Amino acid sequence: MSTVPHTAPEAAPVPARRNPIGQSIRDSLVITQRNLIRMTRIPEMVLFGVIQPVMFVVLFTYVFGGSLKIGNTTDADVYKNFLMAGIFAQTVTFATAGSSAGIADDMHKGLVDRFRSLPMTRGAVLTGRTLADLVQTAITLLVLAVVALIVGWRPGSAEPTDAGKILAGFGLLLLLGYAFTWIGALIGLSVRTPEAATSGGIIWLFPVTFISNAFVDSGQMTPWLRHIADWNPFSATVQACRQLFGDPGLSQSGAWPMQHPVWASLIYSVLIVAVFRTLAVRTYRSATA
Repeated sequence: MSTVPHTAPEAAPVPARRNPIGQSIRDSLVITQRNLIRMTRIPEMVLFGVIQPVMFVVLFTYVFGGSLKIGNTTDADVYKNFLMAGIFAQTVTFATAGSSAGIADDMHKGLVDRFRSLPMTRGAVLTGRTLADLVQTAITLLVLAVVALIVGWRPGSAEPTDAGKILAGFGLLLLLGYAFTWIGALIGLSVRTPEAATSGGIIWLFPVTFISNAFVDSGQMTPWLRHIADWNPFSATVQACRQLFGDPGLSQSGAWPMQHPVWASLIYSVLIVAVFRTLAVRTYRSATA
């Protein structure tokens, strides 16, 4: 009688360890794609997002143009070129309200709980959402730039500029918008309903955008208010865009952000992303723990 030699069973292959950074990027892109597909299925989201800033361009251009003093003139064409950087910056920051409401809605409907059951990194849900909002903001900004050209905005009206500088200005605007969406994400995670997120996501933006150099020359403000406006991160980006667009109305303030607006805009935006992304991811983890 022959005996069958005993062989030890082969050990199960050990799954390869995934690169956590690469995994986070892939998961974030999947969530981004999900939100972009949702955007195409609800086109009114993009439509309404475009209509509001277009209305601001038309109203500010034809209602306030010629009545506000920029430098030593009240010329309407000068105000148009002064105004557009402020309108562009306001548009990208007001996208924060959409981020707040969208994240709060996902939390309210239990969609985030379904994401939790998947083998994905926690921060990817928020990163994917903010990246999708950035794409929508870029589309809105493109349409708004076309409308601005139609109503008379002319880059390089006061100082020579080129296409590279103009694109750099729009890059700073998108970076500011992306930074502010993380503030919106934190607000959306901190409230109980989408309605509260919509209100909370927009109410704080009014003092940020109006106590600035976006619509009026900050040099005409009272000293204490001018100091706040000059150190406002929003003002730094507006000032940087005017410099890069070659538009008039550059501030004569001695405040560092007004003297070095491009660097100030970059520093402010990166700090906002670093701080509020950390807070938002931490809040998300505690909310879904």
